[in-house]
Amino acid sequence: MSTLNKQMKVSVDLGALHSASAAEQRQRGYADTLREILQQPATWADTAGLQRSPPLQAALDPRPQHVVLTGSGSSMYVGECLAPTLQLGLGIPAQAISAGSLLTHWRSVLPPGKGLLISLARSGDSPESCAVVSRLLAEAPDYRHLIITCNAKGRLATSYRDDPRVNVLVLDERTNDRSLVMTSSFTNLLLAGTGLVRQSQGAGAALSRLVGVQRIFDEQADAIAAVAAADFSRVVYLGSGGALGAAHECALKMLEMTDGAVITMAESYLGLRHGPMSSLDEKTLVVGFLSPDPAVRAYETDLLRELSRKRLGMTRVLVGEGIASDLLGPGDLAVELPGLGATDDAVPLMADVVVGQLLAFFRCLAQGGRPDAPSQGVLTRVVEHFPMHQEEV
Repeated sequence: MSTLNKQMKVSVDLGALHSASAAEQRQRGYADTLREILQQPATWADTAGLQRSPPLQAALDPRPQHVVLTGSGSSMYVGECLAPTLQLGLGIPAQAISAGSLLTHWRSVLPPGKGLLISLARSGDSPESCAVVSRLLAEAPDYRHLIITCNAKGRLATSYRDDPRVNVLVLDERTNDRSLVMTSSFTNLLLAGTGLVRQSQGAGAALSRLVGVQRIFDEQADAIAAVAAADFSRVVYLGSGGALGAAHECALKMLEMTDGAVITMAESYLGLRHGPMSSLDEKTLVVGFLSPDPAVRAYETDLLRELSRKRLGMTRVLVGEGIASDLLGPGDLAVELPGLGATDDAVPLMADVVVGQLLAFFRCLAQGGRPDAPSQGVLTRVVEHFPMHQEEV
């Protein structure tokens, strides 16, 4: 038996993991990550209560010509999830641009005119975070800023209190994840950002649908754990529109939590045909986030049926509402989300991300890893300091 197969015999039953003593959870290295994944439904209610808060109201007064969302790593993928929702809800262009791109190429990538830059951050202490805001305050004075962060003591939250062009929204301290990987911080940053289009609607409708995400933990966790213990070596995550941001985030979670042992890729359904499809082999897990929009879903199901005809990929995990039975084969998993579907907000994406979090968490444990610190020192919770270089103009 291979070393990998021996490791796959490690228990990954969610109930047993959760009921273990605090000391055992610490010893096995999953205490923070499990707590932060499972606390998400409870924290969403508090975040939804911030959706009419003064910082969000002030950010849109005066109304910007366009919105740019920025962050690094997972925070950037929050922006990718959120941009389509904001553009549709606000009726103005919205796009996600990484903090790294803004730091090095802001003159060529930042849209000109009176804009709103939304900086998304768990800690607010990564090197790029303040550097980008400070540079654009000085060099792009037509931009106003909204900072959404999980850390009240971070540099992003504390450095711009006296600047009238900057508004800061700090989320509940519980969302400032202690684990290496972002989990509850991701979904709460995403939910908070939707407040920009919910101020006149309230958060009740969104919360009533989000309650259904608890069913993933209650009814699907063991099945997800079983998939995570299967003999795959790579995973492709598929999403359309904002769900491509969810796919990017889930690919990163699997890569981080397996210390690179599982190769990951995120792609759109239509984009997969243009080269990446060639990488799908008999040990490739396919994870598909299905759109609630019928027209978009039609393109997605066409692609999945094509993969079936060509016998590409191994097991499938499909996430959505009303999943067609012919898209599933023996051993595949359908994560049904009744009542969560909507074409105009980011709620279904939060459920997609939760599934990806659980897959990565269980895979890490199945490999004998430690989800709280899986990279053995290569990665740190906050990116280590690096010098900021002056641009030449």
